[in-house]
Amino acid sequence: MAEDATAIRRRRECAGCGHRYTTFERIDEVPLMVVKRSGSRQAFDRGKVIDGLRSATKNRPVTEDQLEALAQQVEDALREDGSEPTSEQVGLAVLERLRFVDEVAYLRFASVYKGFEGVDDFRREVGLLTKTTAPKRPEG
Repeated sequence: MAEDATAIRRRRECAGCGHRYTTFERIDEVPLMVVKRSGSRQAFDRGKVIDGLRSATKNRPVTEDQLEALAQQVEDALREDGSEPTSEQVGLAVLERLRFVDEVAYLRFASVYKGFEGVDDFRREVGLLTKTTAPKRPEG
């Protein structure tokens, strides 16, 4: 194993001249295609997700490693679904995970993603963010 278990390293020898060399075998992943609102398809770009997260987390206590991990979680979740996700599903996947990293960044991202137009939109989203329901108690 090599490169964090993403490749297999093999030592080989040429049968003709006896020269020894190393090869690496890697899995070639099928690109994840995202269906845009216009109906066009585009390869998933983790860099775009990280750029959006960077904007939402500007001046917030969120590390670059956390952004990378969140973007990887989003990509992994989208791949698990097995189909071609829409850009809306990508945004929702980001929001689902960002709320647990930083609530202010979540609101910033949501304001752009959901197209907030006023304070009422922020109030509604804060309400959804803080809404918790008490577990139901068995009647008895």
